[in-house]
Amino acid sequence: MKYDLVCGMETHIELSTLSKLFCKCRVNFGDSPNENCCPICIGAPGTLPILNKQAVRYAIRMGLALNCKINSFSKMERKCYFYPDLSKNFQTSQNDLPLCSGGFVQLESGKKIRINHIHIEEDAGKIKRHSDGIYVDYNRGGVPLIEIVSEPDISSADEAQEYIEKLQLFARYLKISSARMQEGSIRCDVNVSVKPSNSNELGTRVEIKNMNSISFISKAIAYEYERQSDALEGGLPIEQETRRFNEASGMTESMRNKENASEYCYFPEPDLLSICVTEKELDDIKKEMPKLFSERYDYYLNLGISEKFARLIIKYVNVSDYFDEVIRDCKVPDKIASIIVGPIFSYLKTEVEKEKFDISVSTDDLKYLGNLISEDKISNSNAQKVVSKCLENGFDLKEEVKNFISDDSFDLEKICKDVLSQNTEAVKDYKNGKEKAIQALVGKVMAQTKGRANPEKILSIMKSLI
Repeated sequence: MKYDLVCGMETHIELSTLSKLFCKCRVNFGDSPNENCCPICIGAPGTLPILNKQAVRYAIRMGLALNCKINSFSKMERKCYFYPDLSKNFQTSQNDLPLCSGGFVQLESGKKIRINHIHIEEDAGKIKRHSDGIYVDYNRGGVPLIEIVSEPDISSADEAQEYIEKLQLFARYLKISSARMQEGSIRCDVNVSVKPSNSNELGTRVEIKNMNSISFISKAIAYEYERQSDALEGGLPIEQETRRFNEASGMTESMRNKENASEYCYFPEPDLLSICVTEKELDDIKKEMPKLFSERYDYYLNLGISEKFARLIIKYVNVSDYFDEVIRDCKVPDKIASIIVGPIFSYLKTEVEKEKFDISVSTDDLKYLGNLISEDKISNSNAQKVVSKCLENGFDLKEEVKNFISDDSFDLEKICKDVLSQNTEAVKDYKNGKEKAIQALVGKVMAQTKGRANPEKILSIMKSLI
């Protein structure tokens, strides 16, 4: 029998506020264990939380970006469970009245992954296992999170990957989170079930907890689909449970029976007021919304940027911001795109480096270079060489570019005639349809001019002479 995959995701995104959700402790990844803790975020008796308004605004931004309804009234609740990383023995979260409802994420195929809701909550601490014992770091405890709960609309590992990547982009373009899986600022619980292809009844779902790698999410979904399909084919029941993904074996492993909401004993947080979002506050947040990646992608295509380059640029918000600044009033945006995707991306080796996009070549430098290209004073290939040298050696771009500016003193027509007369076979090859032949001829002229002539101009002269 053939089985269909049914998948939904609960995605937790840490918000990039300066302080935690209910206290003034700072939020900073990588600090010494338990450096950023206070009586409020560890739940000492007698302390009172104060809700971080910026966290609420960030959550609303994500809700607007995902086409959600922003509820004018929502409330915080206590989610009661007992685990060492939760020093208060409850998590302050939202349940029946979340901040955002409905919405969707649209995939490249046009399919919409529906959003059930988005709520805000505090993060738990982090358990660290060492050879001499098990420790808990509460720095992360109380960090503001949004949890985005999808409907079970995902039907393949590829769709799951695209969905998560789009949530990452939304978070980064909205400037609400770094959304780095390697730092745990975006994590996923993946709910997987299978059902016979001819059935409309959903199967028993299994939750895979705390996935922090897109590739592992894909592998876990693929494994779980096979495991559940094989079990049903053999007449075995699927247990509703929570599982973990074993990175070494590539398999999921049982952790515990799956809890139901009633087991968490949700009840209203008595120390916090309800959240009321006024129309004015909502309008103010809407006015702050930036241009998102899909809008920028369409804009780049309209400028003549290739689909490949446009996708690579919008993948990193800092790159896109930098590119937008450079191409303002620029006549050669396609050439600027090729410099970014070419020598600059070659210099930035890792994904993290591309995300941070901390480079010595300023937007003013690249604007200046773009103007030289548009005025035919430097070729695109030489412009790329200039940028490479500046990045690798720390050269000043405006000084370095002087060594590459085209020299108009050459009699290019005479040099081209000489090269053509000395390479008759290459001329014949070009006339017979071999485009590469003329590029070789251009290269010979460039060699004679020591790279100081404009190759586009040489090519035009060559074609007119032939």
